[in-house]
Amino acid sequence: MNDYDLLVVGSANADLVIGVERRPDAGETVLGSDLAVHPGGKGANQAVAAARLGARTALLARVGDDGHGRLLLDSQRAAGVDTVGVLTGGAPTGVALITVDPSGDNSIVVSPGANGRLTPADVRAAASLFHASRVVSTQLEIPLETVGEVVRSLAPGSRFVLNPSPPQPLSAEVLAACDPLIVNEHEAKVILGDAGAVGDEPEDWARRLLAKGPRSVVVTLGGEGALVASAEGVARVPSVTVHAVDTTGAGDAFTAALAWRLGAGESLAEAAAYAARVGAATVTKEGAQVSFPTAEEVAAL
Repeated sequence: MNDYDLLVVGSANADLVIGVERRPDAGETVLGSDLAVHPGGKGANQAVAAARLGARTALLARVGDDGHGRLLLDSQRAAGVDTVGVLTGGAPTGVALITVDPSGDNSIVVSPGANGRLTPADVRAAASLFHASRVVSTQLEIPLETVGEVVRSLAPGSRFVLNPSPPQPLSAEVLAACDPLIVNEHEAKVILGDAGAVGDEPEDWARRLLAKGPRSVVVTLGGEGALVASAEGVARVPSVTVHAVDTTGAGDAFTAALAWRLGAGESLAEAAAYAARVGAATVTKEGAQVSFPTAEEVAAL
């Protein structure tokens, strides 16, 4: 029996959030709201989102020996995440500078900090976590060579889930391990490498991505739900209509929910449908980790 439903390997950032009427153009200054500081980072977000849904979750990450690092550790522990794999030191905790407009859309600039010091050696040293985990999920806010080591460290029978954000070209080794590769439109086009030849429909992106080697692909479509693709075919998965307040963290919540439900034995379409509901619940509240729903809140949608 696995000790963990999900091991998340990835980033942990402090989110510095400012609300704006509109995002500034080049060379322009705009006034915003008071600064709010939240625990974030794609890895830390996924871990908290999964734990709040009820998954037995562990996080492998690196934070600084500073106030932001302590904020992140406190948030993980409060959600029930096992932080035995969270390393401290080497650089300041990563920071994300986030602006949110009245429609809930956000723009993000990330300073990786300690996330950039999460090394392949750190992954190898955490072998016991990999062997104890049913599903392993990661993102690209940590070094690519570390993501490659994650793939090489997977235990037999475990499943690898990757959200390539921020998007970068991926090695054949990493692509072949993805089951699924989870992308939005922008990420799909970067990984495919030639946006002009991708086509206009998500089905086109998914088929082209599958041809690159992943075992399965999920394309997130915001308020329209998601699309799933595998050797069995391509299918749309609906979401639920909600009033979006802040989309920060919605993709992380979707990925965490999907990874957890896949590990529980659901089909790709079933897991994606549940994950779409989790993502929808997330955007109805401000912030990232503080907006992640419980299983009961998802059921109430």
